[in-house]
Amino acid sequence: MRGAKSAKWVAGAAVIALAATACGGGDSDGGKKNTSGQPAGYVSIDVGEPQKPLMPADTNESNGSYVIQSLFTQLLDFDDKGEIVLTNAESVETEDSKTWTVKLKAGWKFHNGEAVTAQSYIDAWNWYANVKNAQQNAFWFSDIKGYADVHPEKGDPKSDKMSGLKAVDDTTFTIELTDKVPYFNYKLGYATFAPLPKVFYDDPKAFGQKPIGNGPYTFEKWTHKKLIQVRAWPEYQGPNKAANKGIQFKNYSTVEAAYQDVISGNLDMIRQVGPRDLPKYKTDLGDGAIDQPYAAIQTLVPAFYSKSFKDIDPKVLQGLSMAIDRDTITKTVLNGTRIPATSFTPPQVKGNQTLDSDILKYNPAKAKELIKAGGGVPENKFTIQYNADGGHKEWVTAVCESIRNATGVECTGDAKPDFPTDLEARDNDEVKGFYRGGWVADYPVNVNFLKELYHSKAESNNGRFNDKEVDALMAKGDKADSLEESVAAYQEVEKKLVEKMPAIPLWYYAINGGHGKNVDNVKVDFHGDLELTGVTTK
Repeated sequence: MRGAKSAKWVAGAAVIALAATACGGGDSDGGKKNTSGQPAGYVSIDVGEPQKPLMPADTNESNGSYVIQSLFTQLLDFDDKGEIVLTNAESVETEDSKTWTVKLKAGWKFHNGEAVTAQSYIDAWNWYANVKNAQQNAFWFSDIKGYADVHPEKGDPKSDKMSGLKAVDDTTFTIELTDKVPYFNYKLGYATFAPLPKVFYDDPKAFGQKPIGNGPYTFEKWTHKKLIQVRAWPEYQGPNKAANKGIQFKNYSTVEAAYQDVISGNLDMIRQVGPRDLPKYKTDLGDGAIDQPYAAIQTLVPAFYSKSFKDIDPKVLQGLSMAIDRDTITKTVLNGTRIPATSFTPPQVKGNQTLDSDILKYNPAKAKELIKAGGGVPENKFTIQYNADGGHKEWVTAVCESIRNATGVECTGDAKPDFPTDLEARDNDEVKGFYRGGWVADYPVNVNFLKELYHSKAESNNGRFNDKEVDALMAKGDKADSLEESVAAYQEVEKKLVEKMPAIPLWYYAINGGHGKNVDNVKVDFHGDLELTGVTTK
């Protein structure tokens, strides 16, 4: 899923963990340490164990993305209003939305001294897209001409190169798409489009444990399920150069444990305070408390392969949606820190709209009526899967009680011990009912909250929603003549989702986190991530 315009790095991670996973410490590699084992001049934040090895195109969750975005820099990024800011690119231009020309800023290097060139991007994108490499984010390259040759629906690839990528010189390359895509430049702001050094191809598996990037920090160590440490890279030429000496990403078993370490001075920053501490965190942290909306949404996603929701009538899902008292839950359980959703997209993205529908309004009588009309929920019960390390238990319980009281349908939480375990269950089609879906903007266009989640071939479509009519409407939006027309076409896609119900929107996120007294200049970017490059120590 990410503010000073030139002092941010995007944690483009798609899936929101809220917080993450075993109490962090730190056995630093030198330098004066504070009482928590943190090297002098370094800053620390609660970020849990990444689901996958540290490779840009195999990372689409918030824990790994925080680290990836410290180590890698892609062509462009976004400012605090969601507008494009060029980083490694000097320019990204097109005349027809089909062929794009990228010019790189000269002099950029990887952390091993290798030059970042046009070929660094082309080789990386070809590898990411290749079906043999099984990268989670391969679908993001599907707009590029020749993608079907490297990533066929069945069988082995016909080629190891996408024909649409061509190097003009060391700092210029062109991207030819299969069809015009007016918003393609916005997609390039996602970390999955980062370049790779030549050494990656020698041993990708080893690289994922000790990556070499081109970002503001260089990798130091990864003590699994405990700590990841990166050091500021003095040769970095991007606009978001580190103002501190390094970062410790610390794992915690609960958000409550992380919060207590912030209070005691053993952790500098917490991304999200849990429900238990929300009523008091502003008093505890004072000027260090953060309360700011950002481009993200919480949903309930049905596993359409599960016993509970296979071949389910959308009327049943509409009814379950209307059985959720969003206003009461956000005001009480979540202490007023969330805003009830009025659409499938958050307010901060282009094309957000308030849907002309009652499905997101609490109405127990109508909920019962719709569930009955749709044939009901099999066995009159279902579960909601969530990660227990993220502070979700309280609101999941409240949602279940609301549905049970309104409709008589039995609902229980299905807790997984940590975020990686939750994600693996989704990836392996092991969800028994709903799962807790959280999505933060990778780029500030409504497409990102619709195509990347509900297209039949989208990697993050973990509910396995599959609808030819929706896919066709998306294809129409992709071929529009302008960004504005594409956004408008996807608004029509969103209206169709009300009928199809690939998910139940719940509420929009805000970051309710903060920092302790040992750090300063802690700001939040467009995506709701703390801008770690700008954080300073006192």
